Amino acid sequence: MQRIFWLIALLTFTVAAHAQMPPGGTPPPGGFPGGKPVANGHLYGKVLDSDGKPLPYTSVIVFQNRYDTTTGTKKDVLVKGAMTQNNGDFSLEGVPTFGPLILKISATGYKQYVQTVSFKKAGGGAPSTDKDLGNLKLTADISQLNEVTVTAAKPLMKVDMDKKVFDVTQNISSVGGTAQDVMKNVPSVNVDVDGNMTMRNATPQLYLDGRPTTLTLDQIPADAIETVEVMTAPSAKYDASGGGAGIVNIVLKKNRKTGYNGNIRAGISSRGALNGGLDFNARQGKFNLSANAMYNQNKDRTTGYTDRTDYSTDPNLHTLQNNVQTGGGGFMFGRVGLDYFMNNRTTLSLTGTKVHGEMSPKSTLDIFTDSLYNSGTTSSYGHRITDGKRVFNGNGLELAMKHLFPHEGDELSVTANYFGGTNTNNSLYTTNYYTAKGGTYTNDVIQKIDGDGKMHHITGQADYTKALSAKSKLEAGVRGQFNYTLNKNATYYYNDETGEYDLSSSSTSNYENHERILAAYGSFSSSIKNFSYKVGVRAESSNYDGKLLNNGEKFSNSYPVSLFPTIFLSQKVGHNQELQLSVTRRINRPSFFQLIPFADSTDKLNITKGNPNLVPEFTQSFELSYMKTFSNNSTFMASGYYKRTAHTITSYTDSETDEATGTSALINTYINAKNSYTTGAEVTLVNYFTKWWDMNTNINAYNSKVNAGTSEVQNNALWSVFAKVNSNFKLPASFELQLTGTYQSKTNMPVNQQKGFGDGPPQMQAQSSSQGYIKGFYGVDLALKKSFLKSKALTATVSVNDIFRSRTTDQVSYSTYFTQEYTRLRNPQFVRLNLAYRFGKIDASLFKRKANSTMDTNSGMQM
Repeated sequence: MQRIFWLIALLTFTVAAHAQMPPGGTPPPGGFPGGKPVANGHLYGKVLDSDGKPLPYTSVIVFQNRYDTTTGTKKDVLVKGAMTQNNGDFSLEGVPTFGPLILKISATGYKQYVQTVSFKKAGGGAPSTDKDLGNLKLTADISQLNEVTVTAAKPLMKVDMDKKVFDVTQNISSVGGTAQDVMKNVPSVNVDVDGNMTMRNATPQLYLDGRPTTLTLDQIPADAIETVEVMTAPSAKYDASGGGAGIVNIVLKKNRKTGYNGNIRAGISSRGALNGGLDFNARQGKFNLSANAMYNQNKDRTTGYTDRTDYSTDPNLHTLQNNVQTGGGGFMFGRVGLDYFMNNRTTLSLTGTKVHGEMSPKSTLDIFTDSLYNSGTTSSYGHRITDGKRVFNGNGLELAMKHLFPHEGDELSVTANYFGGTNTNNSLYTTNYYTAKGGTYTNDVIQKIDGDGKMHHITGQADYTKALSAKSKLEAGVRGQFNYTLNKNATYYYNDETGEYDLSSSSTSNYENHERILAAYGSFSSSIKNFSYKVGVRAESSNYDGKLLNNGEKFSNSYPVSLFPTIFLSQKVGHNQELQLSVTRRINRPSFFQLIPFADSTDKLNITKGNPNLVPEFTQSFELSYMKTFSNNSTFMASGYYKRTAHTITSYTDSETDEATGTSALINTYINAKNSYTTGAEVTLVNYFTKWWDMNTNINAYNSKVNAGTSEVQNNALWSVFAKVNSNFKLPASFELQLTGTYQSKTNMPVNQQKGFGDGPPQMQAQSSSQGYIKGFYGVDLALKKSFLKSKALTATVSVNDIFRSRTTDQVSYSTYFTQEYTRLRNPQFVRLNLAYRFGKIDASLFKRKANSTMDTNSGMQM
């Protein structure tokens, strides 16, 4: 956004500068007959810091002293300007070749560089039209750096043609938390009690640093996140998979300042859960080292109940379950990165990631069952205690290369990524049955589940950008993804007669799968005056092979090459106003858990089974947006959208015979519905009311419907509203206050919930359905931050989650065979206190330098 502002400003000044030339007659000094100077010169060079490293996005401006006919005096007039590229290069064309020029280079944190430039040859004669200024070094302005550290603030939202970028570094309510806490403050995104993320009532694809990730939101530390990119209509550069909800890309912090800097933090919650983290970065010469570490202890508490009536049995059954679940254990995240700057144009990066988690969920469940006979009701009571342990380990490695070509805008990036891990899951369920609560004991059922698995994900990707002109560019790339998953789950029941556990074959699975996805894309973007456009197409194909190892059953799916076009149009209308239109096509392939033909009867109320006959769903999306930016940088954006999905994958409940008991049972499976659609309107406002108060507001009203194509499923269209408000106050005495509120009205259940690494066996996943809805709810969070010391390097933050205990998830589902209400409340009025200390020294003399170094060793900045 800053670059766009500068370019617009420079263009305006350039036009004004030409308007100030005298109309004719004798030219002023440095002029040319006819009133216009010769403007065919070419200035170019590279801007570096005092340590020889390139400075990107630096303002380079050329002035010339000219005669002003209005005042009758001479003054400096801007004739050309540009911003440096990522490698520090700049190129100015159309520069006057007669007369002296004044070159000014400005960058935040550095003293302004001023130099007189002339195209005149040393030996006389006509001036040259090309001049290489070489490497121009800027000197750090220590006082300015200190000032920026204290006062600099980033815009809350930046809007590109294909995404909205939200800066989340100022979100004090997420300090010491995870990406789940961050997403609560991001417009358009909703997070439920289980950490499932939805956007416009569908599940988006989660990305980490521009690539799909198997990590879940609660496995990504909040303090490591720089920005969140929301793409409701992703361009052809990104995967077409993930359905019609789009992509949410989490961008982690990257710091390449010369010297060293970092942040250390620790905290505790109202339930005694500890958290801590460390960020560190050091750069010297051709190397940059970064490290992040985080630990979060888990002491969650969730309460809920299930109220269900089954009509498929004779007699009908009414079941009420009250549940209290507590969490134990913790999660660790570590990341180390090394950048090697081979030269000013090429950078190699190596990044390693380590995750480890040990979770110990425990729960108690009261089960009240009524058999509804015509002659009366008989009742029973059960009490279940669950003791579980889940352990997962993950390791990731990424190698990346980025090369900037001499031609401005040309760039090549290549990445190779691996992530693999193992997980184990052990749970013990002990259920005692009584005639009634407090009544006579009748019998017990002891059930044990042992599970383990592993996975390997390998991805290779290459992206190339070619600048065809100052306004046009071509992008192209290829990508290959190879996934392997192995998962085992065995269910045992305790035999009172033998004193041993007997294996239940109907509730046991041992499966593996291989998945291969190949893709290529190309896009072209350009602009004509106030009109900009970007068109592209992506081609993808995939193959999937699965095998049940316990019985040798195989199944596979091969999806041929499919094309996914994308169109983005933008028209500037009036002052600081813009219209945008996007048209995209996406795919959602059925997951392994939706395909596997295995009936899991662990939960007798919710037997699940995959459907190997599922086919992918295809979504076409249309979105029209209007945006206006006001003089105080406040932004208003309104969008209308329509999404239509063919062959929608959705849950479906049917009555089948339970293989374990031989009796009729309800089976939750998946079907391809005929189609579904969502239409809606969304408004996003970012307001800067004063220097001490800003607020962003998001309101989304939508209508969604699933046409299942069967008379047994009711096709209900439902209008819903989702709203989120985030208000930030800078108070006296270095206090900051953040207040966040969310509201969700009654809405249809979203489909295609994601499953992340380490989530456990299939039966632990939430089921989504076209046969139900979620009741409305709201929630309010509050956070207060206090900065200490002169540099404000020490901060204390206290946050309160769900102040009014109102963020309750209440799901209602139904079919011909049953009705059910499922309610949960997690961590209400959860308080967290965190302390953080920022440290660092911007000083190139931190490490031993070469003998020819000219940096002043005392020019560091203490923070």
